[in-house]
Amino acid sequence: MIRINGENTDLDGKLLSEYLEEQSYNTMRIAVERNGEIVPKASYSSTMMRDGDSFEIVTFVGGG
Repeated sequence: MIRINGENTDLDGKLLSEYLEEQSYNTMRIAVERNGEIVPKASYSSTMMRDGDSFEIVTFVGGG
């Protein structure tokens, strides 16, 4: 199982970029943390989601 924003899901073997695209995330407006470390945007397409990983995805919202 993989934990994403506090919820368990079965995504073992999926690329992070694939998951983000499927969920319609705008990669220019998010930050991703994997197991406590920031994932550089350039690494999204090479980051394999593995059993036991924990991800936090934060979306930036503009306002005034």
